[in-house]
Amino acid sequence: MPKTPGNHHLSPATVLLLVTNQAQQNEVSTWSAHLTMDRKQCVSLSVQPSRGLIDQKFIVLVQNLLPGFKLTVHAFHQCEQGNKWEAYGHYTADATGTVNVSEDLSLGGTYSGVEPMGLLWSLIPVPGSKPGQMIRRLNVQTPMEVTISVYQGHQTEGFVDLVSLASVLVERWHMAPGIRRIPITEGGLTATLFLPPGPGPFPGILDLWGGGGKLVEYRSALLACHGFASLALDYLTNKVTIETGNFVDNKYFETAYNVLQQHPQVLGSRIAMVGLSLGCTITFKMAVYSDVFKLRCAVCISGSHVQPVGGSLEQIMDFFKENAWKTRVTEENQTIYRDLLLPIPADTSFKADVGRLQCPLLLVVGEDDQNWPAYESAMDIQEMMEGAGNSHLLTVLSYPNTGHLIEPPFTPHTRASNFKSVSSRHKLTALWGGEKVAHSHAQEDAWRKMLLFLRENLYAGRNPVLTPFPTCDEVAN
Repeated sequence: MPKTPGNHHLSPATVLLLVTNQAQQNEVSTWSAHLTMDRKQCVSLSVQPSRGLIDQKFIVLVQNLLPGFKLTVHAFHQCEQGNKWEAYGHYTADATGTVNVSEDLSLGGTYSGVEPMGLLWSLIPVPGSKPGQMIRRLNVQTPMEVTISVYQGHQTEGFVDLVSLASVLVERWHMAPGIRRIPITEGGLTATLFLPPGPGPFPGILDLWGGGGKLVEYRSALLACHGFASLALDYLTNKVTIETGNFVDNKYFETAYNVLQQHPQVLGSRIAMVGLSLGCTITFKMAVYSDVFKLRCAVCISGSHVQPVGGSLEQIMDFFKENAWKTRVTEENQTIYRDLLLPIPADTSFKADVGRLQCPLLLVVGEDDQNWPAYESAMDIQEMMEGAGNSHLLTVLSYPNTGHLIEPPFTPHTRASNFKSVSSRHKLTALWGGEKVAHSHAQEDAWRKMLLFLRENLYAGRNPVLTPFPTCDEVAN
């Protein structure tokens, strides 16, 4: 229990009470701290809902405090890789002895102001952690566990050595009960299909991630919670590439589209693509040039249309390598890739002809993206589509002070982290960009608007077959 300065100017009765209750202590606590310690077991901490989806807000309520009591609300998470993370805010109890994190000001900590979900999005590595870490969920069948605790006073360090007044374990899931996770190997694919509860059929989404490779499932799992059959596809470190040493060709992506489209629980006439970073390059390529892909809409997050037209994935990767001399390294030894595709070429043989797009397109752009020239690309895409007469299909969400990794809501912001490119296999620290508060708010806004965009284009004109259970269809208001 933290000690407080010695007593001064107390009445004899008060001193007697303090000495009686704390005779074993070498130091006599102040009257208010003494009362707080006596009431430790009575402090009430609730988190509602304590078990829910990662994109669902919770309410943290601390009650039965003394009016004006200063406290720290602290979050602790140990990720799957074993790394430890924490976030905390400093609060003062109101006249009723209550702190509501959703409504009250944080006076300091890893976040400040009224930030209902600051305890998640402001998570940072605990002191002494290895640099370059980030949180990315690998196993969507288990929850992200976060311990919310209350500590006396406005603390900033040494939480592991402090005794909490109260603690609650919180579970945040990417995959709600009833969601079905189905590994897909058909046609040589390395993929996972996530299906909502019920018989369907459901609109489908082909979900592509970026240049780090691997089968990243958590966005697809979360999209299934919102009524979409989502296929997460590994196209860089898939089984075929590992066995042959060669990049996949267009047929691989068309196979993935066909598998999704022909699934008995997928509405084959309503398919979308969602791409992040390099995944946007593939999305543009297939949406514009493939005769197989018949998309209802597409979402491109932090990407670019710059690529050699008609090029295979291998030729696209070679194109990036040829421009690798443009990369920059900061004084902190962080690599900036955004110049790789700058200036945006005027030569139309080096950018997808988005003027040929026939489906609605949503671009999500961070204006401080240090990894990809997403903003410059969005402006060029807008100009190209205006010239082609199809700009009515384009929606651009552009966010100031926002970086490259625009993730589902409340994902902790990572400005820079360790990264190994599939193409170069070289380990480095990539600078993603973004300012913590602005980036976190952008993630929340972009996710809400992306879901609305997908619903309007994939469910338009018909009622969803899915009747979502409450935690599945609640997006933060």
